[in-house]
Amino acid sequence: MFEVIPSIWLINGKCVRLKRGDFATEEAISNNPLEIAQGFESIGIKRLHLVDLDGARRGEPKNYHILEAIAGYTNLHVDFTGGVTTDGDVIKSFEFGAKTVTISSAAANYPERFSQFILSYGREKINLAADTNPADRKIKIRGWLKKTEIDLYDHIEFFYDRGLKYLKCSDVTRDGVMVGPNFELYADLVKKFPNLNIAASGGVRSIEDFKELKKLGVNAAVFGRAYYEGMLKLEDLADFISEK
Repeated sequence: MFEVIPSIWLINGKCVRLKRGDFATEEAISNNPLEIAQGFESIGIKRLHLVDLDGARRGEPKNYHILEAIAGYTNLHVDFTGGVTTDGDVIKSFEFGAKTVTISSAAANYPERFSQFILSYGREKINLAADTNPADRKIKIRGWLKKTEIDLYDHIEFFYDRGLKYLKCSDVTRDGVMVGPNFELYADLVKKFPNLNIAASGGVRSIEDFKELKKLGVNAAVFGRAYYEGMLKLEDLADFISEK
């Protein structure tokens, strides 16, 4: 099964878009993230990736109210991310309606804690985000503002060996610029971690990109800017979903 997953990025409760994660490129798209989420739901999309950029920068979630609204007024499976660091953050995310949480910075900074999250909450509910610039393959965290010295593959393997099931991986050089996904990176990940459920993120421009990722054996693709700029339309997404 291959799934297309729209992303909504939040700053101060508004839906925004960035280029390559650079906050200086912030553009507000909508003051009503719920309306956007309902549009996705209306064509049969089941899952939404909700990114709290305020939380990512500050190290704790800030947009729980948007999570609560989308979870309360849609049937979407909301995957929440951005600053989820502690047990309290995880519990609160679930209380406000998240079905899963995706964690990046805490996994890099506190790997044993993240491993415990997998055990405590279950591998169906705790996802890893491993975001990198392929030029050096180092993990980037805190909304991609900070580069670590952690190797991408070492990082994934550490948690893979501890029960990780779901991975979202972004090539940060391609995010928000619509130059196409890094197919080579995802082919390599599928080969190295055949039992991992992998979501590709960054660079998606078209339905053809979804088809190519599906051929590679990737399980899902996260998209954003291509939709918000009109390159991916709801009717095209609906047709693709119905074909699968």
